[in-house]
Amino acid sequence: MAFEEDHRLISGNIVDPLRAEIYPGTLEIRGHKIANIMRENNRYDTFLIPGFIDAHIHIESSMLVPAEFARLAVMHGTVSTLSDPHEIANVMGIDGVEYMIENGGTVPFKFYFGAPSCIPASPFESSGASLNSNVIDTLLAKEEIKYLSEVMNFPGVLNDDPEMMAKIEIAKKYKKPIDGHAPGLGGRSLEKYIRAGISTDHETVDYDEGLEKLSLGMKLLIREGSAAKNLDTLYPLIIRYPDQCMFCSDDKHPDDLLRGHIKQMAERALMMGLDIMNVLKCTCVNAVKHYGLDVGLLQKGDPADFLVVDNLKEFNILKAYINGQIVAEGGNTLLLHAPVRTLNNFRAQEKDISDFEVQKRGERINVIVAIDGQIHTDHILAVPKSLNGKVVADIKRDILKIVVVNRYTNSLPAIGFVNNFGLQRGAIASSVAHDSHNIVAVGTTDDDICTAVNLLIARRGGLSVVSSGFQEVLPLPIAGIMSNEDGVSVAKQYVRLDILTKKILGTRLTAPFMTLSFMALSVIPKLKITDQGLFDVENVRLIDVFENS
Repeated sequence: MAFEEDHRLISGNIVDPLRAEIYPGTLEIRGHKIANIMRENNRYDTFLIPGFIDAHIHIESSMLVPAEFARLAVMHGTVSTLSDPHEIANVMGIDGVEYMIENGGTVPFKFYFGAPSCIPASPFESSGASLNSNVIDTLLAKEEIKYLSEVMNFPGVLNDDPEMMAKIEIAKKYKKPIDGHAPGLGGRSLEKYIRAGISTDHETVDYDEGLEKLSLGMKLLIREGSAAKNLDTLYPLIIRYPDQCMFCSDDKHPDDLLRGHIKQMAERALMMGLDIMNVLKCTCVNAVKHYGLDVGLLQKGDPADFLVVDNLKEFNILKAYINGQIVAEGGNTLLLHAPVRTLNNFRAQEKDISDFEVQKRGERINVIVAIDGQIHTDHILAVPKSLNGKVVADIKRDILKIVVVNRYTNSLPAIGFVNNFGLQRGAIASSVAHDSHNIVAVGTTDDDICTAVNLLIARRGGLSVVSSGFQEVLPLPIAGIMSNEDGVSVAKQYVRLDILTKKILGTRLTAPFMTLSFMALSVIPKLKITDQGLFDVENVRLIDVFENS
């Protein structure tokens, strides 16, 4: 890695979002800090702006360890993240959280981790660990843990669940912010949720919903991930509430991360007509203030975290600095790939084709409806296609079989049906399955589903694509959700699986593996499937595949 001298001068047009001004000047950097800022009358072709911050992300969804995530993120000007290690915590518990902190500390990138508040996400799915309030106290006592991660159990808050409220009180004891997760919540329920001390929400998809939350003092984390994309709907709220909005990605698959990050949101926001200063508030300032981050904002005495760009419309990043050190230059990362240790929690054993059969027991079935570009689903009833007394996938009507296999014990799969995946043949499977990361698969035949699942069991985690004539796997040996390879290689492997799923299997979904990963998430409406069966999120209950059974 290239290092600059300990004392250096860097000049350009300084963009100061705190004072809402742009002026020519020179930064005097000594060590990690901006020792002085000298205003000048010179003309410069470049601009100095604060580095970008992702205000809410699960690093694990990139399928990369933190150090490898950082290697790709710095190319796009990201210098820091608010990272909820919720995914690995569901698999490995506190050991997983400590793994993320340890690995993130090997690179000059500012990872700020939270204490996952809802492990498991709900009692209707089986995870590999549970984090009670005592464990949360242990985590929040650590200097490296900066906040209580998203409180997904909003029913627990509304019903004064003792364990949930204890976790919130612990965060208050340590004077650490509390992140929210409140899809569709409004009215008195929202007011009570906020009164509990929860200060942010990243699940807002509707303008009026966002307006209500902002008017009650919440901070809105506007999301553009690989699955959920909300900027187009919510950006007008930034004009009214520029000091209460932040940008985040929540979940970012490796190919999307390779293409861009928060930088993409900033550029689009500018194209939508937003003021540059308000955009920079969303990309860095508001997160620094809300979470108390040690990330520089181009002020004297700040850490030297900033970007050198050639214009203020497209943010072409010439150089990225963290603590005065160049971490990316000319579109290339300067952070080096390093070997990482692996850890896992995987006990499922190979399945038989017969394990995925469904005997017909009624005239109509409950069907999940996947929605492209969103993580929530719809719920319909349909007459099933049956063959020899067994319900099978109906490719013509796009009603396919979906299964979840518990990876932590050797048990039979939960089986359901899903619409809108559009597969014409074959099957895909993934051990990236929010939030407990059991194996989830969707396919057109029991044979292909079984093969796709067994490929992952044999490798103790990954993504697989199966059809007549080929089988392909992206192994994820770290907790079954992350690779130990370099980010570019992982992104290329992921892109190949994505292409196969679209061109050979026939799906029309924008991000089929990302959409599949959320089919098991039991805290987002309407109908999902966990290892325990079909789950009606709105009525908080498990239901049978067959209507009225």
